[in-house]
Amino acid sequence: MWGLTKRVDEEYGRLYKELYGLDTYGLRYFNVFGRRQDPDGAYATVIPKFIKQLMNDEQPTINGDGKQSRDFTYIENVIEANLKACLALSEAAGLAFNIAYGGREYLIDIYHELCKALGKDIEPIFGPNRPGDIKHSNADITKARELLRYEPEWSFERGIEAAIEWYRENL
Repeated sequence: MWGLTKRVDEEYGRLYKELYGLDTYGLRYFNVFGRRQDPDGAYATVIPKFIKQLMNDEQPTINGDGKQSRDFTYIENVIEANLKACLALSEAAGLAFNIAYGGREYLIDIYHELCKALGKDIEPIFGPNRPGDIKHSNADITKARELLRYEPEWSFERGIEAAIEWYRENL
């Protein structure tokens, strides 16, 4: 259902460009994380949840075997994409763009990286796979690079460092 509503929104954007000449730009955000993200919120990614649990010496649960991959992107990249879309040429209007870093991170590797950064040695709990979850979700950001001039500057590693620093100071 979630994917369908996103697709319908993109079609409305295309139609508004076609019918009314209103420039719209659809931005598909992939696994955004960063400072100020509520680790207890309904839309929080695993990163703030894991950070909070590890900081509290709790044992996080990883759904499945942890070998799922995602294209996580730091919030600064999303901000950049939004600003670039505001300045985009009309020829890019009515289109949808994947907004991500363009990488592949495995959940189990992220977990171990967070443990190392936080100085924790806590084994995760491996739960069942989430129903309907896909194994790998990675973004092709070529169109955003070409038409929006989007060049994400924040690597996953740089973003993780900044996020951990923020959570240490604010949780």
